[in-house]
Amino acid sequence: MRLILASASPRRKDILTRLGYKFDVISSDIKENTLKKRPHAKVMDIALKKAFSVAALYPGAVVIGGDTIVYCKGEVLGKPKDKKDALRLLNKENGSWQSVYSGLAIVCKDKNKILTGYDITKCKARKLDKSTLEELSGKHLDKAGAYAMQDKDDMFIERFEGSADNVVGFPSELFLEMIKEFEND
Repeated sequence: MRLILASASPRRKDILTRLGYKFDVISSDIKENTLKKRPHAKVMDIALKKAFSVAALYPGAVVIGGDTIVYCKGEVLGKPKDKKDALRLLNKENGSWQSVYSGLAIVCKDKNKILTGYDITKCKARKLDKSTLEELSGKHLDKAGAYAMQDKDDMFIERFEGSADNVVGFPSELFLEMIKEFEND
C-alpha cells in the first residue's frame, strides 16, 4: 500500500513517522475554504479536499489529508495572517479554555474508499501579560491559534484535556483506528 501525506506540515510528518509508517509527502495546494459552519465539519471538509486533490493525481495510493483549527469564545481561529492578527488571536485565547479540532480524511480513489473523522482537545491558556503576548505573536504564524504546544519555549498552554498529538495537528489515535480499514484490504 502506497501511503501519501497530503500535507507539508513537519509536525504531521513527525507524528506519522513516530507511528512507524513509511509514506511520501505530496502537499495539497487547495485553498483552505469551506462553507461548513461547525468547527468539526470545517476541519473534516478541508481535510477531505486536501486528500481528494492529491488522490486525483495518485488514484492507487492511500492519501491522508488533515486540518486543524482552534475554537475559542464562539470564533474559529485558523492560522494568523500576520503578527498583528496573531496578537489578536492570542489576546482572545489568553487565560481561556479553547477547543482544538483536527480533522482527518483518508482516501483511496481506486478502491472508492473514503473515511473522515475528527478529534477535539480542550486547552487552557495561561493568563499572560501584554508584553509576553506581543513577544509570542511573531513566533507561530504558521499554526492555528498562533501557538505551538509542542514548542518547549512556548509557555502559552497551561494544561490540556485529550490528545497532545491532536493539538499539534495530527490526531494519532483517530488515524490508527481509521487506517485499519485500508490495511485490511
